[in-house]
Amino acid sequence: MSRPVNYGELYRAGKKILEQADIGEAALDARLLLESVCRTNRNDLLVHGDREVEPEKEKTYLTFIEKRASHMPLQYITGVQEFMGLEFTVNEKVLIPRQDTEILVEEVLRDLHDGSRILDMCTGSGCILISLLHYSNDCQGTGADISGDALCVARENAARILAGKKDDTVARFVESDLFERVEGRFDILVSNPPYIRSAVIPELAEEVRGNEPILALDGAEDGLLFYRRIIKQGKEHLCGGGRLFFEIGYDQGVAVKGMMEEAGYADVRIVKDFSGLDRVVYGRYEVRE
Repeated sequence: MSRPVNYGELYRAGKKILEQADIGEAALDARLLLESVCRTNRNDLLVHGDREVEPEKEKTYLTFIEKRASHMPLQYITGVQEFMGLEFTVNEKVLIPRQDTEILVEEVLRDLHDGSRILDMCTGSGCILISLLHYSNDCQGTGADISGDALCVARENAARILAGKKDDTVARFVESDLFERVEGRFDILVSNPPYIRSAVIPELAEEVRGNEPILALDGAEDGLLFYRRIIKQGKEHLCGGGRLFFEIGYDQGVAVKGMMEEAGYADVRIVKDFSGLDRVVYGRYEVRE
């Protein structure tokens, strides 16, 4: 009968497996997976490394390690991802929320007023809409997505994260091919649409191309298909003076800005991320007589 394994030994075994599988951040991922299984934090490895780990938790951890070694994203294994200081449920039906998208949310929050009506197009996990509703008051939000599976995740996130709101905040979700089933007008239209060029998708990291939903990544031949459609159709769903906000790829700022200006949006601006790359484009819709 083998002796029980301790916390430090189990971590080192997981780290070795990930290193052999060429996982870029093997040490970090091995630690995070262990913390997820054992409900511990980073200090436990230093202070309690000799603590014995229950056999069932050891088995679960090694299963998680094997999944990560196959290049399954860490977040799909643990089932959670932090975004805007909130914890979102994620699975393979939705894109994993990324820090870059926080720039988009922060820009929207600058213009968001209490009682605003928000439409989040291509909502996925709901991380954008739910964050905006969480950090505002009395706003109404609609999240639209073509994927019913993604909307199940979004609804779960909204029910949990917004449960503590004591105002009139409301989030609803609609399965729709862009604006097909969207009704009404909104003060804010925000979207992180599919924007990767089809030819580039095979070049993406294995974690992305082999696990995240291609439907939420593929922006067609030039990556701009959904921007064109949202810019054009969005005017039918924006109030006069309403604002349209996009997350964009690093090389799409000038193109998207030009399309918005051509369509009649005013004060169109490009915002860079912390790496100095174009990340957000936004502008104001003006009703023309």
